[in-house]
Amino acid sequence: MFFTFNFFRKKQRVYTKIESHIFGIITELLKVGSTDINVDELGGKYYLSNEEQHFKVTILSNDYVIRLTNTHDSVAEKYDKVFVEDVLRAVKEEKHRRMEVVYDSITNSIEKMAERLHNRLIESNEQESKSVRRLETKDLENGQKVNC
Repeated sequence: MFFTFNFFRKKQRVYTKIESHIFGIITELLKVGSTDINVDELGGKYYLSNEEQHFKVTILSNDYVIRLTNTHDSVAEKYDKVFVEDVLRAVKEEKHRRMEVVYDSITNSIEKMAERLHNRLIESNEQESKSVRRLETKDLENGQKVNC
């Protein structure tokens, strides 16, 4: 006797043919590591650029406009707010993922550097203690007193 209320669930958005095509292009660009992602959050502008494929995408989030540019054409169209927000969500997620990769890489480099420094300090301390022991034993062998 339990009823589930489907009106609480968010309906999945169905894109038009053109929106689906554009979303596909943008997600494919995001998958390619050579695609640069630049963001001007204050201006609400997001830029994707792939020089290898001579393709650029500009997303104007405030106006809900997406501009696609290649070597031959440049097309800018205004789209539905929900569609542009979905595109921006994909761009922001990829930007965040790339930042995490860079952050992890930097963290690993710092940890390795700290470990090398730590090992070097340990080696240096061991060498110093060996030379101190040698000095002490030499002094004792010569019959001199060692003042501690």
